[in-house]
Amino acid sequence: MTDHPSTFKGEDTNRTGVDWDDRAEIHLSDDGQGIFDGGKGVRGGTLAEMVAQIMAYPPAERDRFVIQKAGDHRLERAEIEALAARDDFPGS
Repeated sequence: MTDHPSTFKGEDTNRTGVDWDDRAEIHLSDDGQGIFDGGKGVRGGTLAEMVAQIMAYPPAERDRFVIQKAGDHRLERAEIEALAARDDFPGS
């Protein structure tokens, strides 16, 4: 789940597992994305920090937020909760 580009005939560029230290931001789920999306983040940090932050919210509030991971991957509630439930989630 990394965002680094591969290289021509590169090896070991598509690693398995979760890169918990990858860059991520929490956004409101209905912020509209668009050209100024980079400035709409509520909070930024590592993927692990952002997953922990969302999980700290009451369950009824979690649908209001998404995590946008570096590399344009958007994580919604189900994927965030699945990441938090992993055995390798930092702090679990």
